Amino acid sequence: MAGDPILIYTTMKNEGPYMLEWVAYHKSLGVDQFLIFTNDCTDGTDAIAERLTELGVAIHVDNAVAPGGSPQNQMLRRVRRHKAFKRAGWTFCLDVDEFLNIRILGAGVPELIAKLEEVSGGPIDVASFAWKLFGCGGIETFEDRPVTQQFFMCDDEVTPYSGVAQGFKSITRNNGTFPRYGPHRPKGASDDIAPRLRWSDGSGQLMPYETVSWRARPGFGHEFARLHHYVVRSVDGFLVKRDRGKTNHVNHDQAETYWNNMNANLCEDRTILPAVERAEIVRLELMADPALSELHEAAVAWHKAKISELRARDDWQEFRDFLKANLTHRAASTKAGGGVSA
Repeated sequence: MAGDPILIYTTMKNEGPYMLEWVAYHKSLGVDQFLIFTNDCTDGTDAIAERLTELGVAIHVDNAVAPGGSPQNQMLRRVRRHKAFKRAGWTFCLDVDEFLNIRILGAGVPELIAKLEEVSGGPIDVASFAWKLFGCGGIETFEDRPVTQQFFMCDDEVTPYSGVAQGFKSITRNNGTFPRYGPHRPKGASDDIAPRLRWSDGSGQLMPYETVSWRARPGFGHEFARLHHYVVRSVDGFLVKRDRGKTNHVNHDQAETYWNNMNANLCEDRTILPAVERAEIVRLELMADPALSELHEAAVAWHKAKISELRARDDWQEFRDFLKANLTHRAASTKAGGGVSA
């Protein structure tokens, strides 16, 4: 069953410069299909998704929402009805700033699932992989370079940096067990099925269904995989992220508290680089398509122009000063903070 088709589904808005790296990376890990829901894009994210659809790499879905609506929640309601979702053997909700770092040399997602099943002693229904937050590492300037080749300063391996640093994402066997899906995990297993569910962490340890929330508890394992979360990227990139707004909690401003909770720069981790080297072959193949290359360059230009605009706005001066003063924020007060799902 580990060889069944693997589908990643996601929602995006104004993420154009980052899309091809993310698609190439997970494609190189054995992901078969990408369902990309987009809304209200002005940087060409939707056009890139359309071209990926034409190339057979992804499927683009227009996810326009009413003012004040949650793009991610709407996507989660709609995705279960999509024929590509129904065909998949495994489904995985990931954002474009999340990269699955498989800690088995040379392994892809099918091999990871097989390893988790071997260690846990049988087929699994769900596997959850905890975030490892990566901070800006003091990098201020937006560059058109793969994120995974720029940012290496991150959270501690064991002790979570903040209350939201413990979040995880889950890959789910698509067998009709779950009627609902959240951004972090499937939900709604019936009372007769729930006790029999086999839900693994990143080490092949099984977790009782009733103990699973949206984040890792003490003892959660990461031996075979961890989810690298490049949530802030550069200071310039974060300006655009704040201007865009969140995809789920749309009324939450991504400002000082968000930066302090997510900008983890406690140690260095370069373990993803072997997988990045393999993925680079796929990324360059995508960039060899003239239309994709042109759309990518246009998205980069849009982001640079938006950064210049946000740098010049008087009402953002205080926020820009805060970011400059907190490039590698390590405040101990954030260790117990947070608690709202990102």
